[in-house]
Amino acid sequence: MNSGYIGTIICLNDTPNTDLFYAIQDINNKIIVKKGQYTEIPVENGTIVGQIIEILKTNRYFSQIDTIAELVKGGHKIEEFFPADLWEFALIKIKGLAVVTKKGIKTLGSPPSPGSDVFLANERTLEKLLGFSEEGVNIGMLKNHDIPVKLDVDKLVRKHIAVLAMSGAGKSYTTSVIIEELLKRKVEQGRLGIIVFDVHGEYLSFGDSDSMFKSQTQIIPASAIQFATARLDRFLISNFLPQMTSIQYRDLSRIIALFRKERLSKITLRTLIEKMESDEKINPKTKDALLNWILDLEDTYLFGPIENPKWEEIISPGKLIIVDMKDLVSLRKKQMILTYVAYRLFNLRRRDKIPPVLLVIEEAHQFCPDAQRELAISKHMLETIAREGRKFYTSLLLVSQRPVRLSTTVLSQCNTQIIMKITNPYDLQHIGATSEKIDKDTLNAITGLGIGEALVVGEATNYPIFVEVRERHVKGKTEYESTIKDVSIKFEKK
Repeated sequence: MNSGYIGTIICLNDTPNTDLFYAIQDINNKIIVKKGQYTEIPVENGTIVGQIIEILKTNRYFSQIDTIAELVKGGHKIEEFFPADLWEFALIKIKGLAVVTKKGIKTLGSPPSPGSDVFLANERTLEKLLGFSEEGVNIGMLKNHDIPVKLDVDKLVRKHIAVLAMSGAGKSYTTSVIIEELLKRKVEQGRLGIIVFDVHGEYLSFGDSDSMFKSQTQIIPASAIQFATARLDRFLISNFLPQMTSIQYRDLSRIIALFRKERLSKITLRTLIEKMESDEKINPKTKDALLNWILDLEDTYLFGPIENPKWEEIISPGKLIIVDMKDLVSLRKKQMILTYVAYRLFNLRRRDKIPPVLLVIEEAHQFCPDAQRELAISKHMLETIAREGRKFYTSLLLVSQRPVRLSTTVLSQCNTQIIMKITNPYDLQHIGATSEKIDKDTLNAITGLGIGEALVVGEATNYPIFVEVRERHVKGKTEYESTIKDVSIKFEKK
């Protein structure tokens, strides 16, 4: 028999059928089966693959409660009178998944026959069943199987990703693993430009002197970012100043258009203000409101005569750009930076001026909440990319500890979700409502995940899978991960 033999199919409770079957394993079998493991049954047209959903240990000698009670009263063990140790069996409950054939994966149209041998699924069978790719993104090992989980890059990235978990469960760690895998790809495998909007400084270690990715990493402090005033258009204005009226939009757009017509590229908000003050076509009340809006933008210190950095010059395949926002307190300024950069990159990508790009957004619920637009000026831009980015190879990787606060529109467009431990019932309910492939049992399993364990569901894998996330290559400890002791000693040495 195959060394992976674990048991034999039996008839029990209207089984075996195409959805469910049971196997019996006797005590002499030394293989320890675990809930969640995959099984295979050789059949004429291929291999039936199933997943263990429950295990029941049974022994007929321990089913007589009165007899056992009497023996215990007398200070005896049942093994002294009966061969109980020879009658222990494991009843294995298996959910049928599919049939793996030479021509591909087929629906399980016929159940296995009683008496069929059941084996633990081998690596080749699981790779075919789950859709793993030899050149895929290796995020870790398939739980309960010594098999690397290599997710197809196109399926993973093309239609957006969400990494969801409660605080401390490892979502940023897992995101770092994905970034590492993308940075390790060779030219002939296809590479992306990656930009991370780092709210807490958790990815800065990619640029450390001892990091294997240092040469591929560029860190841009948020304080160094400047918007080119000349690039303001109706879309950006409507996002930065959502309270403006249509009349105010019209007059401001007309003035900016005049500068463009005069080919004055290096304009500032101050030149806009001066032009507005001298413009006699604008209604005085409208002018006052517009001046207040522009002064409000000027107070952000984000606008200037030229753009910095020049995004089309720094985005390149296999390069990581980290926008370091850890010292930026204003949530509005963070949202404005993300909106401007995402808008620029999306438009550059549509014109094929930059390579395919992945935008990694930490604390995504702050930038794209499931709330009115005025509370997050970056929401409209992210929803636009979520809907249209796939056509132009502009992808999102959203990282959030509060899925319930994340825009349903955006989350539903994330065709692959990597979910780590979550216990909040509202977050779980929101995940279940936005993912078609998560059933009730899988949703319940999320609460019991350990640190570093994840559920992967969606486009990147044919079936929901549980993964033990691999150890990351970048070892550097970020400021956000530091202990109180580290921070206090650093403060003492100032």
